[in-house]
Amino acid sequence: MKKYLDFLIKGFYAGILISIGGIAYLAIENKVVGSFIFSFGLLTVCMYSFNLYTGKVGYILVNKINYLLELLLSLIGNLLGTFTIGTLMRFTRFQNYIDTANNIVNVKLNDNILSIFILAIMCGMIMYIAVNNYKKEKDVIGKYMTIFMGVMAFILCGFEHCIANMFYFSIAGTFSLKVFAYLLVMILGNSVGSVIIAWYYNRYNAKQ
Repeated sequence: MKKYLDFLIKGFYAGILISIGGIAYLAIENKVVGSFIFSFGLLTVCMYSFNLYTGKVGYILVNKINYLLELLLSLIGNLLGTFTIGTLMRFTRFQNYIDTANNIVNVKLNDNILSIFILAIMCGMIMYIAVNNYKKEKDVIGKYMTIFMGVMAFILCGFEHCIANMFYFSIAGTFSLKVFAYLLVMILGNSVGSVIIAWYYNRYNAKQ
């Protein structure tokens, strides 16, 4: 039982850290600088070994069936963490952050499902590469640069990251059946993208 609670707690903390990265992004007008600072979220998640769904789902190919429960609890924790921080921010003086988040949310909700799915796949690919490189790369520069470059790439390209979007929806106070449907599509797209790259990586390394 304690093990499963740990999955949830580590997911919750990952959600908090991604939210902090999201707040920084909302606070900075320059998107390049903002995306760079956003990287704080993924970097600290990796450094503290917290459970971020998009960083873990690709490893479903090399784990046993009970890994699915760890993924689910991590995802729930991510949702709770982003919802907590996003909601708390609505009680602060940072109304301009909320306004910016509303603009971001409106763009996403005015997009079509297929577009959201494709953009989520692209983000999932980047997330697996960034996290896996952090774990496997021995060169310190390469280890950390992939995190920063990966996060900057998915943000500047406009790809869809389900956990970051959980935070944006939460701080914007936007909740509806459409929001949850879009989040499910984003989760599925991130999962597919991550697994696609993970499959190739595992297949390639098996031949070495």
